[in-house]
Amino acid sequence: MVGVGGQGIILASDVLGEAALARGLDVKKTDTLGMAQRGGSVTSHLRIGTKVWSPLISPGDANIVMAFEKLEAARWVNYIKPGGIIIINKLAIPPLSISLGTQKYPEDKDIIDSFRQRTNKILLVDGTKLAGQLGDIRTLNILMLGFLSKFLPTHFDMTVWKGAITKQLPSKILDINIKAFEEGREVASSVNL
Repeated sequence: MVGVGGQGIILASDVLGEAALARGLDVKKTDTLGMAQRGGSVTSHLRIGTKVWSPLISPGDANIVMAFEKLEAARWVNYIKPGGIIIINKLAIPPLSISLGTQKYPEDKDIIDSFRQRTNKILLVDGTKLAGQLGDIRTLNILMLGFLSKFLPTHFDMTVWKGAITKQLPSKILDINIKAFEEGREVASSVNL
């Protein structure tokens, strides 16, 4: 999972890890925050299986890359394995170099083309818009996780997901986040790979 600081990438990967543990799977996870508090890159490597030895995913080995921001998707293109799945939130958060005019934000076509060299399984989600329509843009991370949940090789039922979300979030924001997760799953249901 990749994005920028403040998008909830670490929490989303924690929920996914919690769901996998609840299913009896082995989970290894590592996060890189960088200058996250200033809108910098955030990454979370998460490996799930019957036995996992290391949390780090090597370039070309990721089954799924989920990007909460388009430019971050482009930065991590080399991690997707051939035929893997890339899920991209349709959000552009220009970094400082672009805001200052020293560089140009890549066109959507260029970002998509960079992934087509590795896979045709490219899924664009207007997650930010959907989270806003639910009434709280801060649910983007859980909405995207709900979308992702439809494409995981291991099926986790809604009881497992709700348990993992409940364990990671305070009760006062639980209902809207469960609704966001379900919305993400609903949107993903109409996607054919």
